[in-house]
Amino acid sequence: MTVAGKATPRERYRAQVRAEIKQRAWDQIATAGAPGLSLNAIAKQMGMSGPALYRYFASRDELITELIRDAYRSLADTIRTAAASGADLAGLGQALRAWALDDPQRYFLVYGTPVPGYHAPDDITLIASEIMDALLNAAQPAGAAADTPPDGDPDARLEAHLAQHRQWAADHPAPPAALRRALRFWTRLHGILSLELAGHFNGMGFDPVELYESELRHLTR
Repeated sequence: MTVAGKATPRERYRAQVRAEIKQRAWDQIATAGAPGLSLNAIAKQMGMSGPALYRYFASRDELITELIRDAYRSLADTIRTAAASGADLAGLGQALRAWALDDPQRYFLVYGTPVPGYHAPDDITLIASEIMDALLNAAQPAGAAADTPPDGDPDARLEAHLAQHRQWAADHPAPPAALRRALRFWTRLHGILSLELAGHFNGMGFDPVELYESELRHLTR
């Protein structure tokens, strides 16, 4: 029980053990991927029995949820801090890339191939929506309404579609032009990051930074 707002020795010990379990899980993911995550293997590494470790995380999915929650929370905080410091859409793109390169395994856990049989709880979706909310705010520069493409333009079709299918934007009141801009920003930058972090640019003879910067300029001009 917490006394006067301070954690008890038992609570501190529990927090330390949970933190070590999560770190060993990250190490395991780095070598075997999230589908290969094994609580029994982690217990063995820590000199614990399987049942003892299950007192800290009741299942593999609970541990994965905690790792994904931490990852999304970290990115949401990174994006929010950048936005609060005055970063525009390009600045948010730079913050995204720095966060991804800092820990590729963390990036791939949330934006890579889904873990078979795993379904994230609703609170993780809410954290992810904080990130998109910041992007939608930045995607609405002064005069954004004038960015509406003419009828017949492919962008006009996309905007009309997004105006009717905006669940991914939650309750954000962004106009269709901002929805289009934020969605393109998110998908195209993630495409480059995913290829770069997976090593698909290795040996191609160009600097992925230049490609990323060029895409940012194109998306934010």
